[in-house]
Amino acid sequence: MEWTQRIGVRGMLVGWLFVLSAVAYMDRTNVAIAGAGIRETLHIDNLQLGWIFSAFLVGYALFQVAAGWLACRYGPRRVLAGGVLWWGVFSALTAMVNVRLSHVLALLIAIRFALGAAEAVMYPSGSQFVAEWIPVMERGRANGWIFAGVGAGAGLSVPVLTWIVTHLGWRASFWFSAVVGTAAAVGWYLLARDRPEEHPWISLEERALILATRVAETDHPVAVRGSWRAAIFNRSILAMTASYFMYGYVAWIFFSWFYLYLAQVRHMDVRADAMLTMIPFLAMTVCCLTGGALSDWMTKRWGSRTGRCGVAVVAMALTAVFLAVGVHARGPYTASLILAGGAGALYLSQSSFWAVTADLAGERSGVVSGVINMGGQIGGAVTASLTPYIAAHLGWTAAFDTAALLAAAGGGLWLLVEPGQPRALRPMTVNCAVTAEGE
Repeated sequence: MEWTQRIGVRGMLVGWLFVLSAVAYMDRTNVAIAGAGIRETLHIDNLQLGWIFSAFLVGYALFQVAAGWLACRYGPRRVLAGGVLWWGVFSALTAMVNVRLSHVLALLIAIRFALGAAEAVMYPSGSQFVAEWIPVMERGRANGWIFAGVGAGAGLSVPVLTWIVTHLGWRASFWFSAVVGTAAAVGWYLLARDRPEEHPWISLEERALILATRVAETDHPVAVRGSWRAAIFNRSILAMTASYFMYGYVAWIFFSWFYLYLAQVRHMDVRADAMLTMIPFLAMTVCCLTGGALSDWMTKRWGSRTGRCGVAVVAMALTAVFLAVGVHARGPYTASLILAGGAGALYLSQSSFWAVTADLAGERSGVVSGVINMGGQIGGAVTASLTPYIAAHLGWTAAFDTAALLAAAGGGLWLLVEPGQPRALRPMTVNCAVTAEGE
């Protein structure tokens, strides 16, 4: 197909992963946008709403490693398509909950837990795709596009879902998510293949490029040689997992509480000014793309230590500064813009986590990235419940100051990461089947 030759089949599929990432975050943030209607209709308070937020993240975190293994064993095509269809089912079930049912709060918690478990396949599958399809020096940009879907999905869902909630009710927003998710799943299944060798549209030149650079030999090949235990408990992987916990804590303040913070604390009419609530997510999108391209460029020019680790250290330090300054700003608009800068700065570091994981883990990227992402989602689950607790007892300023401290600590952990320098590239046939020997 002529248009795929211009952007490459790998570029087309990265673009579709951007779409799936956007759908995933629309499904996650719709509960925050619909939160006021849910509280009023189902008679729950902010603390209980926090439990619902956390239920999603607990399910998401607990199934990360299993999702990574599934992506590795069965391929990202089938695993992602099935997972996205599952999202649609549980989004629809959320819309069906009403006060006439028994144990409404427990039911909502169970549904959100199951939705989180289903969405666990998204980024481990994406990591497995990157390891299979993307040349080493393009991995920052590829991950930048995949995770730009986070900001795009969360940001665009604000005006769209706000309009739906305002005019059609909160239940309609979940039906909308279910329909969009189903369409995205079908599209991915039809377009994607697990490996470039299997795709009918790929050119001989693109296939040769991908196969020649599929696996990088690095100074620290935690997955090319060694056991699963060595891969997961490698110092660099552990440091990134801990850092991603702190990353997730900060990110989920924006996904879970920023909308309500502006309305309840800064007394802004977020329904009338939905564009303002989009700004953090637009900043995430732009900075994710920028961070990925910058990371690739700096890696090519100065090596992985600077291009991957250096970008992450600086980005998370900037995040801490923006959060600390923004929450102390007096004007609501000034505060919201500075805090949005913190969200953008955080996402400058996103590609570093996933590019280094693919470089180090190679054929085990799905599982190892699942471990790292589990850390991030545990951080998100903690903030979903801890942030309203801190806000209730110490104030919202203390809640954001806590996030700023964690962002700074997360950046410091990148000083322990040794990403290695790609020194020799060779083709490698990936076999994800777990064998008894060496495991």
